[in-house]
Amino acid sequence: MNSRAVIRAGVVVLGLVVMALSGGTGPADAQRRVPPPSRESIQYSFAPIVRLAAPAVVNVYVSSRVRRPRSRFADDFFGRFFGDDFDLGMPRERVQSSLGSGVIVSPDGVIVTNTHVIKGRGKTEIRVALSDQREFDAKVIAKDKKTDIAILKIQGNGTDFPFMRFANSDSLQVGDLVLAIGNPFGVGQTVTSGIVSALARSQIASNAVFIQTDAAINPGNSGGALVDVKGRLVGINTAIFSRSGGSNGIGFAIPSNLVKLHVDSALDGRKVERPWLGARLQSMDRNLAAALGASRISGAVVMRVYDDSPAELAGLQPGDIVIKVDGFDVADARGVNYRLTTRGVGKRAKLRIVRDGRESELRVRLAAAPKLKKSDVRDLSGKHPLDGARVANLLPTVAEELELDLSDGVVVISVRRRSIASRLGFRAGDVITKVGRRRIRDLADLVSKLRERRRVWTMNVNRDGRNLELRVPG
Repeated sequence: MNSRAVIRAGVVVLGLVVMALSGGTGPADAQRRVPPPSRESIQYSFAPIVRLAAPAVVNVYVSSRVRRPRSRFADDFFGRFFGDDFDLGMPRERVQSSLGSGVIVSPDGVIVTNTHVIKGRGKTEIRVALSDQREFDAKVIAKDKKTDIAILKIQGNGTDFPFMRFANSDSLQVGDLVLAIGNPFGVGQTVTSGIVSALARSQIASNAVFIQTDAAINPGNSGGALVDVKGRLVGINTAIFSRSGGSNGIGFAIPSNLVKLHVDSALDGRKVERPWLGARLQSMDRNLAAALGASRISGAVVMRVYDDSPAELAGLQPGDIVIKVDGFDVADARGVNYRLTTRGVGKRAKLRIVRDGRESELRVRLAAAPKLKKSDVRDLSGKHPLDGARVANLLPTVAEELELDLSDGVVVISVRRRSIASRLGFRAGDVITKVGRRRIRDLADLVSKLRERRRVWTMNVNRDGRNLELRVPG
């Protein structure tokens, strides 16, 4: 459409708006109504975007055969330490099925979806259906529970799969038009439109930030695509805010920059390493703002800086307020972690901070978190209350992961079923801080105290920030 036709169309629309505001609806007004000045002026459509993007969106069908009850493991942070959970229950089998969506992001059939879409028990089979009715088996090549991102690979010959290119999610602005493509309620591929309602939303999860959109997202859309007006992937739809189970116009998508980081890492055969800042951050709230004399309730407050950490080397101090990372505003601690993760291990990040009411900038070199050594983890057994518990030294990295403001102690990372520790109610995340009158600083302290014979065991446990005291017969 040329510029003259656009102007004519605008004049017609303006005239109709003026008529509506003036209240005219009678016969004379009907006579004054005119058709659009050209056919082109009424043919604005998302169809070209859908034709480009929709073939890359697939349906993901998951079925799994369950042979026994699922074990209750601790957080994935400790997953590499887990072995058999010693569950000797009678085998039983049932089939579980689920349905979601996914997006092909490479011509050889790499697919991105949500971890909760492929979640299954026992042996899991995954099958994907393309928009052209082709179906293939798929296997999981990587998944991350914390970010709810899973990477699949189509098991089929050829490299002619339609795929969607990544957009830079940092270029999104509130108000941008977006499309959501997926398979809601299993009715078939569906496209809805809306706008970006907000960016960097973090209230719906403890460790991620999301793009918020009013494009209708319903159950089954999970793992589907959030697409910009150029048909590029800006996010993976993952959650809705709803009291009824249906769309209320508040949907959330994982930003494409984080998704691409996981895809690239999976294709390189490695896991995403989250940078370790070495500082305990807390999201700003009204009480903290009042205590610190902050002028705005946003950012992340540095509560603690660990020795010899990247934060200490950069000059970060307790009481500093981080308000920007690499020039991007951060609303809370999760926003800081997101920016550092997408920046990557080995690189430098610029932190804009407020200290004593004055803004300044620090540069921090991002390092990988120190690894737990075998000597930091131990399975406990014997005639004591912690029989059947797997425990670890409360290193700074562990304390940060569990959001614990503790400097020493021993943390429970798993509890074997039907063990003494299980019957007494110990659970993953409990921190043993004292046995009897002795302060427990590390595994050596705990093991030494557990060798003693006692008529009554007294233990102090920190659970979810509360101090509990346990007394049981020896």
